[in-house]
This record gives sequence, structure tokens and C-alpha cells, in this order.
Amino acid sequence: MNRLKLWLLINTLFITIITTQKLLAQNQIPTTLDGPFKPVTRRFDPSLRRGSDDLPMNHPRLKKNATSNFPEQISLAISSPTSMWVSWVTGEAQIGSDVIPLDPASVASEVWYGKESGKYVSRGKGNSTVYTQLYPFEGLSNYTSGIIHHVRIDGLEPGTKYFYKCGDSSIPAMSEEHVFETLPLPSPNAYPHRIAIIGDLGLTSNSSTTIDHVIVNDPSMILMVGDLTYANQYLTTGEKGAPCYSCAFPDAPIRETYQPRWDGWGRFMEPLISSSPMMVIEGNHEIEPQVSGITFKSYLTRYAVPSEESGSNSNFYYSFDAGGIHFVMLGAYVDYNSTGAQYSWLKQDLNQVDRAKTPWLVAAWHPPWYNSYSSHYQEFECMRQEMEALLYQYRVDIVFSGHVHAYERMNRVYNYTLDPCGPVYITVGDGGNIEKVDVDHADEPGNCPSAGDNIPEFGGVCHINFSSGPAEGKFCWDKQPEWSAFRESSFGHGILEVVNSTYALWTWHRNQDIYKDDSHGDQIYVVRQPELCISSTLEVIS
Repeated sequence: MNRLKLWLLINTLFITIITTQKLLAQNQIPTTLDGPFKPVTRRFDPSLRRGSDDLPMNHPRLKKNATSNFPEQISLAISSPTSMWVSWVTGEAQIGSDVIPLDPASVASEVWYGKESGKYVSRGKGNSTVYTQLYPFEGLSNYTSGIIHHVRIDGLEPGTKYFYKCGDSSIPAMSEEHVFETLPLPSPNAYPHRIAIIGDLGLTSNSSTTIDHVIVNDPSMILMVGDLTYANQYLTTGEKGAPCYSCAFPDAPIRETYQPRWDGWGRFMEPLISSSPMMVIEGNHEIEPQVSGITFKSYLTRYAVPSEESGSNSNFYYSFDAGGIHFVMLGAYVDYNSTGAQYSWLKQDLNQVDRAKTPWLVAAWHPPWYNSYSSHYQEFECMRQEMEALLYQYRVDIVFSGHVHAYERMNRVYNYTLDPCGPVYITVGDGGNIEKVDVDHADEPGNCPSAGDNIPEFGGVCHINFSSGPAEGKFCWDKQPEWSAFRESSFGHGILEVVNSTYALWTWHRNQDIYKDDSHGDQIYVVRQPELCISSTLEVIS
């Protein structure tokens, strides 16, 4: 080891020790080292409503303001540490019995960008496309989108502010100026300022409060863990969405959607995601079946993800780096079996992670494996049985999921057993959607689902009775499970702030606390223990 490397190592250790000592002095915030914690349940506040209706399409945050071929629904996504995807929509979407797709080549895809406002010294060009949502049933309306543009801009410097416009300069139809800041390069000493975690957002007044709260928290990037728009809570004619689709529309010939809700969602989100990159993963509400068995068309077309960059070549699963964090985004609604392409890619991706550069390993997918609510209880047990051992072997630190419309944080766990080297699983499916907040717990009398409940929309059914521990021989616990550290039924979002290579502050913000200073629903330092866990990983893998 040369002197420079030795100096860098000593300097890193010194910074980590000093920072850790400061954090420990703030003893009002617990750490995972204090766990496992005795399970705690905070009951739903009866003074709050369990949900709210969707915002109408003529709401100021949803209606179209752009004219002709000017860009709207502008969004960012990370491509690599030195490149960014810029996406937007132009032209008019159509809905009706006969729809004619727009010509994507009729409007160019350009991004002008630079490090000074009004001075765009660089240019990027990309591609454009349209998609259709077609239904082979009489009386149902079809849809064809506006032109969806994706441009990858390269050669970006880390930790740098960039100003940009997008559109077609030949018309001319360029957007107003927007600004974003790039994230740091992979390093054990550099991390995004704040990372917002949101799940099951939708487009209700509760969703508005969530996004307003997120904007106040000023994130460097957003992790969207599935179920974006809830466009499939509608008939194709639009009208009014329903919290329970099958209850409101029992005679629907197919799970219909009202695709203009996607356009409304893009406008609703633009003030946030045109300046902070949003990394998405699919949920069940993105399936959206149509003619010829086609699914996921809007999800796959509208938002860019670094699939090719990470070697997955699939928008259903991919990975990326953000400073000293390696993120793995997994697909629960495509093949996740150990013999499949996703598993093979995941194993290769994890094997290539350099924990000296990216000490933190964070995974995300839509449906939770660990969940003590009645809703979706053990729904994706098959996926857990296929993939959990691999994630445990590579010592994933934190797992984020949604799907359950409530909040729950687990003690470190592996295979339903408390384990100091297991990930911290966190469910944040409480973004505010039309389906309302979940309040029933599977361990309470009368709330344990039957074996025929919670059938996944993809994959098999692997419901099991517990083979050991306090719930041995039972399908449900008769008290809050020991792996469930804290749960509360409330809308909100989370913020992850990685401090150094071993400490990260996790804060769950409830919507009802938006106007309270320094208030939160749950807060804890997640602490990595590489000296305990990474060495045992090497033994397992070898």
C-alpha cells in the first residue's frame, strides 16, 4: 500500500470516528445497535380521514398548461454518476374509439445545458416514441399518448449545478429553464444530501400533502417504490375513480384504465422531478392489461431508467450508484425465480459491488416480504423464498417497499428470525392514494387472512405456517411479531440521509406533521457493522 492510499484510509477512518462520536452524543435518536426493539404499534388517529378522493383532471396541478409542441411533464432520472436522463411529453394525447398515434419524428428531442443560467454550452439529442392503450371490447375508449421524449446528457461533473432547457429549437418550442444538481461520484465519503422514499402515491389531496412535504424536505433524489398514478381505478370513460375497483365496477370486461391520469400525474410531479431525479420501479397498479395481453405499456414508455447502463436491459429491474450507495431496484411482477434472468442479473450485479467505494447497499421493490398488516399478508412469500438468501449473503443494508398503505419498520431480520446482519426492511406504501390507509393487523383477533386471501397478481402462492419461534405452527402471530419494530397507519414519506460509511439517519414524516417544526413519526440511525457482517459474507459466498 503506497503512502497516498494509506493516508486516504487513515483519513476516512478518522472522519468516520469523529462523525460517529457526534452522532452518539445525540442520544435522543436511537440506533439499530440498540435493537432489536420491543414491537410498538401507534394506532390510527380517528380524527383523521382514512382517505380522500382523487383530484379532478381540471385541477390546477393536473390540467395541461403547455401549448402546441412545447414540453410538459418534464422529469429527470439518473443514468450514471456522470450522466442524466431528461424526459418530457409534447403534443396532444387522444382518447376515444378511433385514435391515430402522433408521429414521434415530427418533433425533435433536444436538451441544452450548462453550468450558468442562460448559457447552454452543451447540447444533447435523444429519441421519442408514443404508446397506445387499446381495448378489444365494445364501448371502451382507446388512448394514444403525446410524444414522449428521452434524452441522455453526458459528461456531467459530480456535485455540480446545471441549468437546462428541453424541446425542439427548430419550431421553436423550448421549455423554460430548469435546474438540477448532480450527485457525488461513488465514494465512502460522499453521499446525496437527502433521498426521499415514496410509495403508492396516487393523485388525491393526501398525495398533494405528501409531495408538498417532500418539496419542503428538499431531496437530492426520489425513490418511487411502485404504484404511481392509480389510473386503473377508473373506467376508460374517466368519470370518477373508486377506492375499490371490483366493488364499483363488477361488470367491467377487463381492468380498465383512464390513461389521461398518467398525464395529470406527470404535470403534478413536474415541479419536483424536473429538478430532482426520480428512480421508479413498477407496482401492481402499473400492470394495466390491454389488447393481445400487453401489460405495463405506460410504465415502460414514460419514464427512463438505467437498464442498459446497469446491464439488466429491462426496465423492470436495474441498479445505479448515488455517491457511496449502490441501489438495486427489483421487479416483483416479472420472473424472480432463481433460474430466471432477473436472478442471474442480480447475482452478477451484487458480485460486482465494491463496498470500498459504495459501502451502502440498498434494495427496493414494490410488495414487502415482511409485513404484519392484514393487507397483502404473505402475498409475495414466493419471491422472498427465491431471493432473500442472496440479498442476505451480500449483506444488503436496507430494503424499501410499498404496496401496504401504511408504515412499518422492521428489526434486522432474516428468514423470519432476528439477525444482526439482516437488512432493515421498511414499508412506505403510505403516499396517499385513493385506496385509503390500511389499519388492520394480521395478529389481532379476527384479522388473520385465510389461506385463500392475498393472492399475488404475478407469481405463485407460497403461504406458510411459521416453523419456529413464538408463532410456531401458526399462519399469523397472536401479537405484533418480534421482527416488527414499529408500525403506524398514516400517510407520509421517508427521508434517508447517509452520514458516513456506517451511519444513516432514517426519518419517516407523517402528513399531519407538515406544519410542525422538527416533527416526525419515526426516526432512527441505521448502523452498518461491516466488521461483524461483511467477513461472514465472504465465508458464505466462498
